[in-house]
Parts: sequence; C-alpha cells; structure tokens
Amino acid sequence: MARIAIDDLGDAICALGLVVGEATAPTVPFLLELVGSPHVACGAELLDLLGDICRTDQWHTAAAATRDRKHDASYQQQTGWETAARTAVYAGRSVIEGVASSVRPEEAAPARKLLQVMDDTLPFPEP
Repeated sequence: MARIAIDDLGDAICALGLVVGEATAPTVPFLLELVGSPHVACGAELLDLLGDICRTDQWHTAAAATRDRKHDASYQQQTGWETAARTAVYAGRSVIEGVASSVRPEEAAPARKLLQVMDDTLPFPEP
C-alpha cells in the first residue's frame, strides 16, 4: 500500500520522473522528514523519488531550446519550480547523509546513491 502511495505521489510531483510542478518544492521537506524517520516503510522508494526530483531539468532544457524565440519567457515560471525543487533536495543533505550512514544496507545504499546524484547534478545557472 505504501509503495502505491509513493508512486501516486511521484506522479503528482514529478511526472514520469522527469517533470516537476509547482507543488514539488514544498513537498520535498515532507519527503525528507519521512526519509529521516526510522519507522517509515519504503524509504528506498522515497530516496529514488528525491533523486528523480534532483535530476529533473526538462523545463530548463525546453527554455534553452526556445532561447531567442518568442516562447522563451513562457518557461520562466516552470524553470523556477525546477530550481526550487532541486534546491529543496540539496537543503536536505544532512538528513540524507544520516540515512547513508545507517547500518541497514536497504536504507544506506539508496541514500548513498542519492548523495552521488546530488554531487553529480550541478545547481541551475542564474537566469
């Protein structure tokens, strides 16, 4: 049941694991709180969702493709959502590091994977 709920939430805040929406950034602190709780099932799935959110750059890519065209300004709001979502994931680094140091490999391995994603994914450039 928890996995289905996480899948549904993922579809709502990071569609197809690629596209974030307005509600994504405000949801990230809640996801981090769940990840940091020792009694939450499906922590690995939550960490995977956070990784998807961190990697997402579809709006920035679309904006870059339309640069110097009349549609360029139409992506300004969406790129802001993406920037805020990635920043929110970065803000939870200490929580993720705590989970990565767990003695339980089913928790530690996905957390270490997310930390690697965070290290490999640069912040978005300033507009």
